[in-house]
Formats: sequence, C-alpha cells, structure tokens
Amino acid sequence: MNAPSPLANVLDAALEATVVGSFTRVGYAARSRLDGWSDPTAVAGRTIVITGATSGLGLAAAVRLAALGARLHLVGRSEAKLAHAQAHVRLHSSSEVITHCCDLSLLRETRRLGETLVALATPLDVLIQNAGALLTSYTPTSEGIETTVATHVLSPYLLTEYLLAHGGFAPHARDITVTSGGMYSERFNLATLDMSPTTYRGTVAYARAKRAQCVLIPHWQRIYGSSGVSFHLVHPGWAATPGLSSGIPQFERVTKALLRSADQGADTMVWLAGTSLDPAPGRLWLDRRPRNLYRLKKTRLSISEEIAAGDTLAQWCKERVEEVLSD
Repeated sequence: MNAPSPLANVLDAALEATVVGSFTRVGYAARSRLDGWSDPTAVAGRTIVITGATSGLGLAAAVRLAALGARLHLVGRSEAKLAHAQAHVRLHSSSEVITHCCDLSLLRETRRLGETLVALATPLDVLIQNAGALLTSYTPTSEGIETTVATHVLSPYLLTEYLLAHGGFAPHARDITVTSGGMYSERFNLATLDMSPTTYRGTVAYARAKRAQCVLIPHWQRIYGSSGVSFHLVHPGWAATPGLSSGIPQFERVTKALLRSADQGADTMVWLAGTSLDPAPGRLWLDRRPRNLYRLKKTRLSISEEIAAGDTLAQWCKERVEEVLSD
C-alpha cells in the first residue's frame, strides 16, 4: 500500500468521525479505493492459526490466507464444521489446511491446544484469535466461568501466554485479536467484567469482554514486545456473520443493507497477517489504519490508568486460569 494522499487522509478522517460511515460497507468501499488496497505480499509459507474458523470472519480469513499461500491451522469446537470449513478452504487453494477441535470456552482444552501448537514442527508466524460468543443469558462453562469472559478474555490470555512461555511463536510473529465496536460503549472496570446471573445482559457482557481485550493487548506489547512478537487488535466493522444473526438479530435487521460481508470484515486481519510492512504494534486497526481505542469521553483511560489496568487484568487472568488448571 502506497502512502495515503492528503485527500485520502481527509476523507478517511471524515468517515472515522461517524460510526455509520466508518463501520459499514460504506467505509470499506471508500477506504479500499482511496488507499489503493492490494493483497498482502508476505503470506506465502507462513504458518497461521485461526480460532473461530468454521464460519463468518474466521472462515473468510482462512479462504483468503490459503489462497495467498499460508499453511493454515483452523480451530473450532465442532468436528463436522471443521471438516466442512477445511473442504471449503481447499476449494480455493492447495495450501496445507489442518484442523484442531477445541472448545475455547474451556481452559483445559485451550491448554491442550497450546500443547499441540507448541509441538508443531514449525513455530507460528501468526495467531488470529477470532473465536467468540455473544449469549442472551448467563451461561457458566463446566469449569464454572461465565462463557463470555472465558471465551474472549481468559482463553486468549492462556493461549498467548502458553505459546510465549513454550517457544510456540516464530521470531517476529504476530498475535492478532479480533475485537468489536461494541467495546466503545464500555469503560474498563475489572470489578464489573465478570457479571453475575442477576445482573447479566449479553450485549453488555460482550462489550465489556471486548474492552478487556483492548486493555490486554497493549499490556502484552509493553511486556513482551522486546521478544519480537507483536500484538495487534482488529475491529472488523459491522459485518454480516452467523454470530451477529444469533446474538443481536434486531441490530442485524436494522443495519442489514449497510453491513459488510464477512470477507470485507476479515480484510484487515488478513492484511495484518501478511503485510510485508511493520504495522504499529499494540494498536487497534480498522480498514488497514490504526484507530483510537476510545470514542466516548466517559470510557477513556489515561495512559497511566491503561498501564495499571493492563497489569491488574493480566494478574486477574493468571489467577483465574491457575485456579481452574490446578483442580
């Protein structure tokens, strides 16, 4: 991608000043033309793991990355859906596609996945943490953790920390976490992250978990950036996916005409996974540009508050994970 023109910068800023102009297919269409997007050129031969890879954004990313020559490891919780996804990806590419059945709401299964990935002959060049859950009612896992927090916060924490501790990442690997625009509505507060059955609201729990991701990724970059591994957040925009249909169907009905396709939503994670450039680490990305973590003054943390929040959240995750795995 060439350096954006002054006009492109002005128009991008105008789109970013609105939600609809930025998050919908309008933003994707305008920005892809303004910035002259092309496929990333450094994908071929990279070993890439994608969680939540059986549908939606994850499957769309898998198809694109396989077509560009990546060696893929697809993670999902259904053997049947994984087999279907594998076959679908192979329709578009002869690249190697391996599947791993793992319920990422369960920490013991997440650790087993980490063990499997560390044992691979080739360390990971890219990890795309895309698995998600948007539930309508309070649902604890069999390990006693609320599913939204387990899937979006504790499991990604465990998988990344395990790979870092056991040499699972290649030099200059990229750890990419897919977040959501829902996080913009929430200020990070560890005390309210893990909601109780009586206070639970699915969309709020989801937004808080996504905000927690936006605290954890800069923390990892600060702590582990010197290792050569870089950490990135991706906002896919508003994209038409099965998760959106099942999680917030009313929102889908209202915005249907403006939603991005899954392929459009997956574009920036594909670009981050394979660009030959060095994207600024520890940042949030949408449409191949870094974006602000905050849109509302009431949700904003100062730099010192962000650092303290990252340290506190990481310690909380460590303790919750150890509590489950020690049983």
